Amino acid sequence: MRIPLLIWILHSVNITKGLDNTKIPRHRRSSPVSRLCPAGCASCSALNGCLSCKPRLFFHLELDGMRQRSACLSSCPRGHYGKRSPHISICARCKEDCAFCFSENFCTRCHPGNFLFRGKCGNSCPKGLTANTALRECTECPVGCEVCVTRDVCVRCRADLYFLHGRCHLTCPSGSEPDAQLMQCIPQVHSEVGEWTEWGPCIRKRSMRAYRREEETRTQQVLQSQSVYGDRCPRVSEIRKCVINKRHSPSGS
Repeated sequence: MRIPLLIWILHSVNITKGLDNTKIPRHRRSSPVSRLCPAGCASCSALNGCLSCKPRLFFHLELDGMRQRSACLSSCPRGHYGKRSPHISICARCKEDCAFCFSENFCTRCHPGNFLFRGKCGNSCPKGLTANTALRECTECPVGCEVCVTRDVCVRCRADLYFLHGRCHLTCPSGSEPDAQLMQCIPQVHSEVGEWTEWGPCIRKRSMRAYRREEETRTQQVLQSQSVYGDRCPRVSEIRKCVINKRHSPSGS
């Protein structure tokens, strides 16, 4: 009788301990596994990572070598968006042509080769918009522009317009002039000359007699020639009358 009695006593002790454990709230219980979970996990396994997440965190599957492991994140990584539900919040993947997205149907940045327009990615843009490869989006160009970098900066104008500083012009603005070959407005250049030289010697013409008036000349050097529509050079030489007379020095008229 002693052995059955001992078994009954041990069984009673185990039942009592089990009842005591049920009285402790679950969130206060601890186990060696839960203490070893990655940050953010409510429960986990050594093989698969997180099995459930703490409140407000997103459940995300990621590659770990050749297998998948799950993690709990405060925000979803590139190429994913946060999808919340009453039971579990997950990181869902963006559509194939979308690099960043706000939701399943609203992309914020496309992969190379696609262009963003109203939250969608496509390989071409609607009429009137240009495919901006730098921004990867369909951009509304300035008036008369066929290809632009932004809404304010054009890089190629319509065939009948002139290009100047990222804009298209029917006629070139003041200070510039049209280059019909390049279809650009180029800076207008005006002539520039240097200082006058000294008056040259008084020279007698062959047909004139002594003591008649002769001529002397002075010049200016051209420092810069004008462009096609620029202001032309002023006089670069001047001639004045002079008199050859041993008793008088040459004088102007």
